[in-house]
Amino acid sequence: MGDPKKIRKQYSTPIHPWQKARIDEEQILIKEYGLSNKKEIWIQASKVRGFARQAKSLIANITPQGEKERQQLISKLISLNILQPEADLDDVLEVGTKNLMERRLQTLVFKRGLAKSIKQARQLIVHGHIMISGSKITIPSYLVKKDEEGLISFVPTSTMLKSIEAAPKKAEVESK
Repeated sequence: MGDPKKIRKQYSTPIHPWQKARIDEEQILIKEYGLSNKKEIWIQASKVRGFARQAKSLIANITPQGEKERQQLISKLISLNILQPEADLDDVLEVGTKNLMERRLQTLVFKRGLAKSIKQARQLIVHGHIMISGSKITIPSYLVKKDEEGLISFVPTSTMLKSIEAAPKKAEVESK
């Protein structure tokens, strides 16, 4: 199996801890996407920086290997439904943290109407009531691919399935 490697964190914290503008922006993201802490924002921001760093290095790389890596990066972002199919490396540089936050399983469960609130979506995922194409997913920050988006549903044995279906839908309540 090999030697276990040292586990390192996959994100970097802000350089200056007390910037009011950044703190206010993070608070808005926490409320909008139902995050449990700021670490989740920093993880997504680190992924975005990684995409941008890779795109910047690939813009200058004109070798065949560079072309192959360029296509792989763009196809990865297209499969996550972050970029359009006709996108190029300049579009990768415009990807932001909000783009990745929109692709999280927690956000998509709420937007598809499987949960009444963004916090309930997180709870349903963590407690094992949500599955994607037959696999139970218990990670709210799971990035959902474009082809998996339509396959998000309740686990058939979920007790929440009956209670969510019995509750009146948002459109029914507004029409009354």
